Amino acid sequence: MPPKKDAKGGKDAGKGGKKPAAEDKSAGKEKKGGNAVKVRHILCEKQGKITEAMEKLKAGQKFPEVAAAYSEDKARQGGDLGWQIRGAMVGPFQDAAFALPISNVNNPVYTDPPVKTKFGYHIIMVEGKK
Repeated sequence: MPPKKDAKGGKDAGKGGKKPAAEDKSAGKEKKGGNAVKVRHILCEKQGKITEAMEKLKAGQKFPEVAAAYSEDKARQGGDLGWQIRGAMVGPFQDAAFALPISNVNNPVYTDPPVKTKFGYHIIMVEGKK
């Protein structure tokens, strides 16, 4: 018996003619987003201090060194917050963290300009996603 033609999209509709594109998009979203990020940050209450920290990073200083010198939170040494799941971070921080590509402390990709939250200003970098 030949394949049925239906109103949704001809003979390929039953075979998922448009599904591969949707699957490609969802696969891309997983790489970009996921449900958890391994994140580091530098947090400063004052914009002037976070600007100084940003200048140090741009001058080539390592992210953990700048975090240890400038960050005002109680994150583990070097600004490492470890794995954070979606929903556990404040909105602007979470949005920025999941939008960033994965990088490392030797060649960091971080938020520029810093992200403002109710806690202050953050420079964020992501070391892993899952």
